[in-house]
Amino acid sequence: MERSSSGAKTLFPKGPDFTLDNFSNQDFVVRDFVDSLADSAIPESRRSVPAASAAFDPKPLIRTFENAQAQLASLGEELQTKETELLTQVRRAEIQHDQTLDTLGKKLDQSMSSFEALDITLQSGSADMNEPNGRSDGGGNVAVQIGEKLEDLDKKRQRALDAIFLIQCWNEVSETGNLNLLTDMQRLGGSENKIRCAVIARQLMRISQRLEPSSWHQGGRQPADAAGQGANGHGQGNGKTHNTREALEKFCETLEQDLLQQFNGSYKKQNFEDMRECARVLHDFNNGASVIATFVNQHQFFIDRDQLTNDEVTADGETWDQLADPDAEPPGVEPSLQSLVDEVKIVMQEESFIIKRAFPYYEIVLTKFIQRVFQQSVQQRLEMVLDKADTISSLAFLRSLHASRAYISSLVEDLKTHGLTEHPEPCSAQISQTLDQQMEELFVPYLVGNSYIEREKKSLEEMYSSLLFKFTIYHSRKKRGPAGFMASLAQQGSQLMSSAKDAYIEKLDSSELTPTQKAIMLRVAGIKDKENKNEIEVSEEDGTLSIANAKRMLKWLAESVQRTLELGTPIETPKDVNILLQLLLASMGEVYIQTALDAAHYAATMVENSKTEPDLSHLPALRPAITITAIMDRFITTVLIRLAEPSATVRRNMEAQKKMAVDAIEKKTNMVIRVSVDVIANWVAKSLGTQKKQDFRPRDGDLESLQTQTCQGICTFLSRAHRQASAAIDGPNAEKFFSEIALAVLKLLLDHFKKFQVNATGGLMVTQDIAKYAATMRDWPLLKDVAAAVELLTEIGSLFIVGPEALREKARTLAGAAGTGVAARGKLTKAEFRAFVQRRDDSGTVGIQGVLAGL
Repeated sequence: MERSSSGAKTLFPKGPDFTLDNFSNQDFVVRDFVDSLADSAIPESRRSVPAASAAFDPKPLIRTFENAQAQLASLGEELQTKETELLTQVRRAEIQHDQTLDTLGKKLDQSMSSFEALDITLQSGSADMNEPNGRSDGGGNVAVQIGEKLEDLDKKRQRALDAIFLIQCWNEVSETGNLNLLTDMQRLGGSENKIRCAVIARQLMRISQRLEPSSWHQGGRQPADAAGQGANGHGQGNGKTHNTREALEKFCETLEQDLLQQFNGSYKKQNFEDMRECARVLHDFNNGASVIATFVNQHQFFIDRDQLTNDEVTADGETWDQLADPDAEPPGVEPSLQSLVDEVKIVMQEESFIIKRAFPYYEIVLTKFIQRVFQQSVQQRLEMVLDKADTISSLAFLRSLHASRAYISSLVEDLKTHGLTEHPEPCSAQISQTLDQQMEELFVPYLVGNSYIEREKKSLEEMYSSLLFKFTIYHSRKKRGPAGFMASLAQQGSQLMSSAKDAYIEKLDSSELTPTQKAIMLRVAGIKDKENKNEIEVSEEDGTLSIANAKRMLKWLAESVQRTLELGTPIETPKDVNILLQLLLASMGEVYIQTALDAAHYAATMVENSKTEPDLSHLPALRPAITITAIMDRFITTVLIRLAEPSATVRRNMEAQKKMAVDAIEKKTNMVIRVSVDVIANWVAKSLGTQKKQDFRPRDGDLESLQTQTCQGICTFLSRAHRQASAAIDGPNAEKFFSEIALAVLKLLLDHFKKFQVNATGGLMVTQDIAKYAATMRDWPLLKDVAAAVELLTEIGSLFIVGPEALREKARTLAGAAGTGVAARGKLTKAEFRAFVQRRDDSGTVGIQGVLAGL
């Protein structure tokens, strides 16, 4: 509220002045207004006087309120006038509005009538066109043609407007070097305007390349003397100093950066619609390369993982030792790699949802994202894990490679099943192919060519040579004497073992071995690090075959085959298993089994003509050799050869190799058995040669026992040979072996008893000896005809003690065979019967001669 601005002082102060604005204020309060009027009525000279000492004077208040009342009355009249004017204007506007509604109603009725008439015409035209005779009044076709022409005209109009705008933009940038028109359009915002800016900018770039090629060839601002030159007479004349290309590139860069900033801001706010618009514009601008790179490179996953790139692998020492130990189960994938793969799985599933909502071309973006994840994060961590494993041992590297491949492969399969951008459906063919491709590229450096299978072979060779180290040392130290063809074969085996031993010792002393690998090899070999490798003490047990060791070798090979099958390709599998087969046949077949058989053959040969009772301890070594050969043969047939079935050539080659190796082992086994038969027969013959001529003609006072010492010694030897041979062979092989021995012993005994003269008491001794021989051989597993020949031996013993009548009966049952050979006939020839009977002292008596004459 304002007071009078007059500087003159009057006796009665003038009241305050106010207008309608004072009452139209939203903060107007009636009580405050009255209080202000009362305050203005009190003169300033009296305001400082205390209220208690001054008498109340109502006159100033009366004058002030009267003045205010007069002003309020004047304002009321003014308001009444304005209200009247406004009411008049409202009545006029209502009348005008009613007239307008009437006019619009009439026009609407006309439009509806026209629409109904047009609709009827179109329907009738469509019905005419569907008539069988094809006749039509043309109403429908005319409407369609009109619509097509209108649409075509609209397109031409829009192209004309675009061409005009493009020419205006080109003239502007060509003449002034500015792009104000495009800049103004860009500032308007909106996806359509930004897309149009991008399209026009790209068109201007092409125009510039065509009309101003010199600026593109030089890549910079043109010199003044070339400013007026251009292609086809079009140039940058008039002495211009600006470069159109630079202006266009600068605008494009600015537009691109603005869009990228807008995209990043929307990404932080999770505004997927705006992200999608920016991505669409940038795709029209440069095929989306910049926005894809921005989205992928600035992803938080890569930022966080880049900070962890230099972190060491997290597996502890015990885990690495377990990886390097061939007898321990592989511990699985390395923890830090496992953590990364698990995180990749979550990130891929989450980001695929964002990518599909934020990008129209989401498959391209997802492909780039997958490539970046695998080629940067996964590959770096995988290389760190495998490099660490390679410093541990060859086996640790192979196991880590296999576990990593299996775990990453499961990630790929899980992502395919999840579907990513196609969730809950499986992945598209393009994404599946990308995942498979990235998976293969991760492991190509480790599986290319023969590098992988050579690593497997090297690892197995190290473990096999360690396990057989003491075995090879034991047999390399055993002396071999000359013994014909088998000695030459044994000499070759000895040279093979010696070279293997030297190579192993050289390998242990090599600096290429890691400490862990060397410790594992020494532990498998059963030797100490500080022990002199050339002076290692070995025992008989170290030189014998062990089925447990053979099973360890096959277990290691089976693990290697599993890795080869899972890491390799089906095409390479036959060739790879063939390499492993060759290693198995060389290590287990030649170095292990055949070496033991050579040693057994040499031991048998050395006692073949022994002057003392021969040691048959070489026989028990045949049992593990036969068992290991059977296990090896079954493993090769059921595992290795079956895996080589895709390649018929390789499979036949492997079958031939296996047959050759098994035949060689069987040949050596048979030779050991043959020599063992000869050893037993030779010793029996030598023992029979010690029989005294008077052993079967004892005097009455000299008889101490009805059994000769020669018989007792031979039977004891044969029983011991039976026990040792039974520990080596069984089944049909045992029957054939003991039948061969029995036939040899029978032949020797039959010839033996034809040489000695027998008296009555000696006949009892012969019978007892023969019974002892027969009882010893009855305990053996024999063929039926050989067992019958052994029973015939007991009947021969009775020929020395029975009387003439019984002897005549024996002649009818035993004599009369036509051929030779006891086992073949089961009977004696007449000549053999006569030879035995004639060794009796009483063979000259009438009764005995009568029997012989009756033959």
